[in-house]
Amino acid sequence: MLRSRIAPTPSGYLHFGNAASFVLTWLLVRRNNGRLRLRIDDQDTTRSRPGYMEDIFKTLEWLGITWDEGPQTPDEYTTHFAQHHHAHRYNTLLQQLIDTGKVFACACPRSEIAGQYSGACTALFLPLDTPDTTLRILTPNPTTITVPDAYRGNVSVNLYHQMRHFTVRRRDGIVAYQLSSLADDIFYNTTHIVRGADLLTSTAAQIYLAQLTGHPGFAQSKFYHHPLIFDEQGNKLSKSAGSYSLKTWREAGYKPADFYIKLSRHWGLKEEVSSLQEMLGAEQVGFRMDAEPYK
Repeated sequence: MLRSRIAPTPSGYLHFGNAASFVLTWLLVRRNNGRLRLRIDDQDTTRSRPGYMEDIFKTLEWLGITWDEGPQTPDEYTTHFAQHHHAHRYNTLLQQLIDTGKVFACACPRSEIAGQYSGACTALFLPLDTPDTTLRILTPNPTTITVPDAYRGNVSVNLYHQMRHFTVRRRDGIVAYQLSSLADDIFYNTTHIVRGADLLTSTAAQIYLAQLTGHPGFAQSKFYHHPLIFDEQGNKLSKSAGSYSLKTWREAGYKPADFYIKLSRHWGLKEEVSSLQEMLGAEQVGFRMDAEPYK
């Protein structure tokens, strides 16, 4: 059975681009009689806020998006589904990674790392339990990963150039996003993953971790890295851009129909649709999950 997930982060108010990705995921699942899970990635505790968490549920309800597994309310999420409840799962996968001998401790402060990490600590051989250090994974040159992408075919990513020696456990002891996301997808048997094109390198990093820890099935998942949506200045939408947040839209009196009409125009659908259900039944013009959905 097809199994997918919507995995927002409570680090800002959801915007038009987030919603478009959620709609793509929902359409993929519903058109294939699959199962959809709501999985909220809240490992970044420094940026998470209760208001952002509430916005996730309000936005999904506003959009009409339903899911089959996961929390139905913010309180239920906090009580049963927050990622800290699953720390044992993430730490188990981290230990499997450590057992490969490819993990090293890094004492470099974040303030000293500008852009790509140089690998300064790879030759220091610090004990992995050294206080106040992050744990990183070795990515020799080249570490080339092939990502099977349903939009553009197989894509090769050299992690040494794109995400050199990336973090797998933060300085505060919390397992980093790349590893926790992989652990959840393995645990929930996720078969199809819909993401923005900006997360292609993250997918490659997670495939690399899956290969190292003996979970090659993850690379057999079907990935859909859809094109991003940009603002009028050509910038990628971000959660800090309040004018594009759906919270701002709701407070300004916009209705879900306004969103779906705008989205159908953006995707170049032959028929203008004004609801999620209409989107589900609309004639697909350049809008198949195995093809480019944007003009």
